[in-house]
Amino acid sequence: VLDFNDPFSTEVKPRILLMGLRRSGKSSIQKVVFHKMSPNETLFLESTNKICREDVSNSSFVNFQIWDFPGQIDFFDPTFDYEMIFRGTGALIFVIDSQDDYMEALARLHLTVTRAYKVNPDINFEIFIHKVDGLSDDHKIETQRDIHQRANDDLADAGLEKIHLSFYLTSIYDHSIFEAFSKVVQKLIPQLPTLENLLNIFISNSGIEKAFLFDVVSKIYIATDSTPVDMQTYELCCDMIDVVIDISCIYGLKDDGTGTPYDKESMAIIKLNNTTVLYLKEVTKFLALVCFVREESFERKGLIDYNFHCFRKAIQEVFEVRMKVVRSRKHQSHMQKNKRPTPNGTPRLPL
Repeated sequence: VLDFNDPFSTEVKPRILLMGLRRSGKSSIQKVVFHKMSPNETLFLESTNKICREDVSNSSFVNFQIWDFPGQIDFFDPTFDYEMIFRGTGALIFVIDSQDDYMEALARLHLTVTRAYKVNPDINFEIFIHKVDGLSDDHKIETQRDIHQRANDDLADAGLEKIHLSFYLTSIYDHSIFEAFSKVVQKLIPQLPTLENLLNIFISNSGIEKAFLFDVVSKIYIATDSTPVDMQTYELCCDMIDVVIDISCIYGLKDDGTGTPYDKESMAIIKLNNTTVLYLKEVTKFLALVCFVREESFERKGLIDYNFHCFRKAIQEVFEVRMKVVRSRKHQSHMQKNKRPTPNGTPRLPL
């Protein structure tokens, strides 16, 4: 099982900023996605009055540093070093309350994006049109179209048409927030094209309809094959992970309570009433592969298991290569540091 601690963690632990006006739902999103808080419990969260910097989870592959910004942050305040913050950022998530008047939010979005882009053009700008659970389907589409049009028109008027904004309809009361966060996270994983290619090879040779590579802690999928993602399919996969982890926590631990509920022996098969089989297998101590298979294809389970063994081995090799690259860079940086002269001009002696 791979260990994603240092030095590899520096490659998969980028900074994500959560921004938006007060009471837009930023803290609630973080608590629901990464801390398994019930959506109803978020009603009692206090408003954020200072920048909260947090490492989301130490037991997860998706192990980001998330900065939750209060809505009243003033970019023109001289004590606010926005250049330092934006320089090391991988993604900026701006949350807009769809049930409120969003004109002020759009003005703040424009200011935030233009400031961040000047400092770091490589930031991914993600717009969460949030709290859509209270809107009708037609109202959701109309709200998304209006916000999309206004935000891009503001950028065009400023001569910044090349800035790309991604928009998502989200709610903490369904799986849409996990789906949106999955799309954000995938953009920050350098191995994504390789993972998608491996999944495509796996499903085409195994008779599988759809496959997701899940982070079991957050239920974010870090990769899937090239076939379209159906929301109902994704929800079923999330529910299956919950079932596996919950049952494992009850029956999978040793008598003294030690051990881990999810390990290399973890596996589950659920047959649905529409001739489809849900199949979950452990890939690493952080990742699970969840597949949708037709019953007739699942009769060749031996073939699927053999192909899965090859897939898991390939996944481990992908990350081992990445770890070697990181170690090499770290070693080169250390050597260059030792070659620098000391303050009095004499060369440093190698340690």
